[in-house]
Amino acid sequence: MVQFATKPGRKPLRMFTSLFRRRAGPDIDPLYGAIMAAALRPHLYASFGVPDTFEGRFECATLHMALVLVRLRQLPPPADAAGQALVDRFFDGLDAAIREKGIGDVAVPRRMKKFMQGFYGRVAAYEQAGGDPAALAVAIGRNVLEGANASRDLVDDVIASQEAVMHASLEDLLERPAQILPR
Repeated sequence: MVQFATKPGRKPLRMFTSLFRRRAGPDIDPLYGAIMAAALRPHLYASFGVPDTFEGRFECATLHMALVLVRLRQLPPPADAAGQALVDRFFDGLDAAIREKGIGDVAVPRRMKKFMQGFYGRVAAYEQAGGDPAALAVAIGRNVLEGANASRDLVDDVIASQEAVMHASLEDLLERPAQILPR
């Protein structure tokens, strides 16, 4: 812990401790890992036409995050805390990935803002599409496939993931996510 001296008789200032303290709440690392594993399955890129680029992987991760976030909104607390922790973890990982690509510190906040806006817009689009295959195909084509038509196989894959997530409890999502999300 970093401490700085102050006037005699006063307690030292404790700076930066909150940056390194782990937030209380549900452990979402297994769920985050399962979402990323589902989003990075090779056949999504090789068989379904998802571009194997940074943006394509972002789109697949956002799609799978949306499936889980929609379900978490339907569940009672502490599902809301798990959802917020999941979004925080996602953007922490995205920030790290952008920096690994060599994007300078000055440009990172602009890029993150753009990704955040896109993320929330896409989550809303997938939530609005619900389980309707035609609406989901349009949303996937527009977002994931850069305007191309989504194949029936890709839409079926997403719907299967969506159905598995929609029947999961909070406990299942947090403790057994690899059994729910595809690998």
